[in-house]
Formats: sequence, C-alpha cells, structure tokens
Amino acid sequence: MAMFMLKLMVLLLFLSMISLKTVNAEFEQWCVADEQSSDDELQAALNWACGVGGADCSKIEEKQPCYLPNTLKDHASYAFNSYYQKFKQSGGSCNFRGAAMTTEVDPSHGSCHYDYSL
Repeated sequence: MAMFMLKLMVLLLFLSMISLKTVNAEFEQWCVADEQSSDDELQAALNWACGVGGADCSKIEEKQPCYLPNTLKDHASYAFNSYYQKFKQSGGSCNFRGAAMTTEVDPSHGSCHYDYSL
C-alpha cells in the first residue's frame, strides 16, 4: 500500500508541473503562407492583406523586427497572420485564395513575434 501511495504522489507531482499552456496549445493557430503557392499568388494576397484587408504590416517594413528574412513567403506569412488574428472572430479566414494555411506551430522567430489571439 505504501508503494502505491508513493507512486501516486510522484505521478501527481509530475502532473502538477505540466504547464497549462501545453493543454491549450492544441487550439492555438497561426496563419502562414502555403509553401505550394506561387510568388504571384503570394504577392497578390500580400498586397490585399496589407491594403484593403487591414492587416498591420508595419513590422515587415525595412529595419523592423519582422523584415528579415526578407522573403516574399516570410512577409506574406506575417501579413496573413496579422489579418487572421485581427478578424478571425468576425468571420475572417486564413485562405487568401488558397495562398495560406493554418498551423499550430508558432512561426515566431528571433525578435519577430507573430500575434495570437483567442
């Protein structure tokens, strides 16, 4: 009986150390450029997102935290996610005419933080 209680206490201690973020992480989604999209598709979707779409694209401008790497895919991913996080609760989607997709892996890197909202 003592051995059972010891094992139970160790298990409970282990479970108490698991972060609640791990439990919620499966529901977190970011919107990024689809690797299979052409440059023309990405550019058109990026232009829309940063224009009439209302995404905040200020962080992908030169000398800003998400400018590097300076690739169309990376800039489009940041813009797509900005739009998606801003408008997903009011019907905005992560599609961009097939140029984007959702991921459960946070695409943030270095000083470039991709927003996430519930």
